[in-house]
Amino acid sequence: MNNQTTLYKYFKTWIETYKEPVVAHATYIKYENTLKQIEKYFGETTIKQITATSYQQVLNEYAKTHGKLTVACFHKQIKACLLDAVDEQIIKVDPTRKAVITGRKKETEKIKCLDYDEWKKLVMATYNTSYIRDQIIYLAAVTGMRYAEVLGLTWDNVDFQNNKLTVNKTWDYKYHKGFIPTKNEGSIRQMDIDDKTMTMLRNLYDERAIDDENARIFVYTEGKQLYSANTNKYLSELCESIGIRNISFHSLRHTHASILLYQGVSLMAVSRRLGHANTATTQNIYIHIIKEMENKEKELILQIISKGIAA
Repeated sequence: MNNQTTLYKYFKTWIETYKEPVVAHATYIKYENTLKQIEKYFGETTIKQITATSYQQVLNEYAKTHGKLTVACFHKQIKACLLDAVDEQIIKVDPTRKAVITGRKKETEKIKCLDYDEWKKLVMATYNTSYIRDQIIYLAAVTGMRYAEVLGLTWDNVDFQNNKLTVNKTWDYKYHKGFIPTKNEGSIRQMDIDDKTMTMLRNLYDERAIDDENARIFVYTEGKQLYSANTNKYLSELCESIGIRNISFHSLRHTHASILLYQGVSLMAVSRRLGHANTATTQNIYIHIIKEMENKEKELILQIISKGIAA
């Protein structure tokens, strides 16, 4: 390849060479989506023709119809690709270096997490019901598991004697490829489960008279798919019906983590329970909560010292 190669052609070769062999299928789909957007917004533009100004103009145009996080992902993937082009000396400088990320503001944005009282209402409303979507929502609320992780649970993942649940695979609900690996190695984990949740799972197990330990826990008997969009829609309707703020399914994960952190559970324990690759990931996502807790701890420290001096 040379500096007359189009960005589209270079990016296509780059993802096929460096990404397709190593990233998860769902992640690779994101790279393919970026490739389509490059074809739309850059057309036949060569790598050499891209300047900092022209690149920013494309980002600004893209941002008119996309949210800030989407624009950031679009930029991140192109930047990584062009940095390799610099390393290969196909181009001399990185035109993405000073890029400014903007995006369309969402008119109605769901909150990231419920407070403790709202979480309790949701848990009570979904506990031990016969409806499969209630069961899925409940389990996510009390474990912080991702949607694909919940759907990927099989009965051999449940340790009824020791009240433990193992996450070692996920279910591809987007592209229907069956069981697929977890998001990363850290996502493979074993977590402690409370008695009530284990009772709920035991009831499901007994009701269905399970004879295959490898059978999935959450699946429609009539073969219908558990689409995430339908589950999110049901969750929104449920939140409204029980009088709590509207959240997305993924917000159940944020809610679970936030509640544990506020209640004083260590960052490391929360990180392990969520299946994050490392504690830095957890810290970056929940930095606002950690800062609030630090402020409370500062006040507590001063109170302890003041009482000691007064004594």
